[in-house]
Amino acid sequence: MTDSATATGPLSGVRILDLTSVILGPYATQILADFGADVIKVESPSGDIMRHVGPMRNQGMGHIYLNLNRNKRSIALDLKQEAARDALRRLGATADVFVTNVRPAAMARLGLGYDDIRKVNPRIVYASATGFGARGRYAGKPAYDDLIQGLSGIAAIAPQAWGGEPRYMPLAIADRTTGLYLANAISAALFHRERTGEGQTIEIPMFEVFVEYLLGDHLSGLTFDPPEGPHYYPRLVSKHRRPYATKDGHVCALVYTDTHWRNFFKAIGREDLLVDPRFSTHGGRADHIDAVYAFVADTLKTKTTAEWIALLDQADIPVAPLHDIASLFDDPHLNDVGFFRFVDHPTEGRLRMTDVPGTWSASQPAVRSLPPNLGEHTTEVLREAGLSETEITAVLGEKAPRG
Repeated sequence: MTDSATATGPLSGVRILDLTSVILGPYATQILADFGADVIKVESPSGDIMRHVGPMRNQGMGHIYLNLNRNKRSIALDLKQEAARDALRRLGATADVFVTNVRPAAMARLGLGYDDIRKVNPRIVYASATGFGARGRYAGKPAYDDLIQGLSGIAAIAPQAWGGEPRYMPLAIADRTTGLYLANAISAALFHRERTGEGQTIEIPMFEVFVEYLLGDHLSGLTFDPPEGPHYYPRLVSKHRRPYATKDGHVCALVYTDTHWRNFFKAIGREDLLVDPRFSTHGGRADHIDAVYAFVADTLKTKTTAEWIALLDQADIPVAPLHDIASLFDDPHLNDVGFFRFVDHPTEGRLRMTDVPGTWSASQPAVRSLPPNLGEHTTEVLREAGLSETEITAVLGEKAPRG
C-alpha cells in the first residue's frame, strides 16, 4: 500500500463527501478512491448497512463492506442533529464532490440538497444516485437491485436461456452497473468543471441506466419501427450458450468468426461443413444459432478439457477453463499480474484483497489504505474542516463513534 499523502492516482487532490451506502454508491466511490480521490465516507452512528452482512470477524466489518470501502476515511454523524448537519455543510465547503443515494426530497428536508451545498461551495459537483429519474412518475420510489432487475426485463429474459421461472442474476448487476456509470459521470463532471469553472448537480437513475445497459443487446428487432425480428438477441438467450461439457468437465469456448469456424472444422476433420449454409456465413450462423451451439456442444463432449484447450489454442480459437470462485485464486494470469494480495488489517487481521485493475504509465491508481472502522476518522476530518474541539464535542456527543 502507498501512503495517502504520496498518492499519484489521476484524481489525487480531489475530495469527495460520500453519503452513499449499500452497494451502488460505495462501489462508485471506491473506484474514485482507487483513482486517488480523498473519499470521506459519511455514515450514521449505526454505520452502512453492509457493515452488518456476514461473514465477518468483528461486528460492523462484514465482507461486502470490506470489499467496497478501501481507500476511504469514515466519519460518523447523526444527521438528525442540527450540529451534525452544520458540520457537514462546512465539510461541503472544502469538497469537490458531494455524492448521495438518499432520496433528493429527504436531502432537501435536511438542508443538505444541492441548493444548500451550492451556497457554501458554488463549484461543487453534487451527484445523486436515485432509483428513478425525477421527471418520471416513479420518482422518489425505493429501488433495489432485485426490483430493477425485474422491472428492467432481465429477470423475464432468463427463462429464454435457462428455462423455468423468471429469476434474478446471481450478482448485484444493476447496482454495480449503475455504480460504474455514476463514477464515470462524476469524473466527467469534474472534467467539465476544470474546463469551465462550473459546478453542477447530476442525477444518475438506476432504472434508466440499467434499461439502457440491457437494451444495448436486447432491443433487437424493436430497434426498427415497425419491428423486425425477435425482441431479444437470439445468440445471448440460446439454451446452448453455456460452458461446454467435455469428457471430464467443462470448457468455455467461442467459435465466432469465419476464421474461427474454418480453423475449427479443420481441427475436428469436418471441412465438409464449410459449405453448409448454417455455418458458412455469420448471418447463417445467427439464423441457426441453436443448431450451431448444439453442434459445438456435441463435438466437445468427445475429448477432455485439457485436450480441447490445447487443440483450440493451437487453432487460435478463444478458449478458457471454467473457473469457480475458489479456483480463480490459482489462475496463472491473475497471479502473473499480482491481482490478489494479502494485507494485514489493523482490526480484521489477514485479508485477501483484489488489486486495482489496469496499468497507468503516469498516474497509477493504488490501494493506499484499508477499509476503515466506523467513525475512525471523524475527529481528524472535522478538524480539517476547521471545527474547534468544543464544536466537535457538540457534533458528536458522548456516544457517537469517533476517531
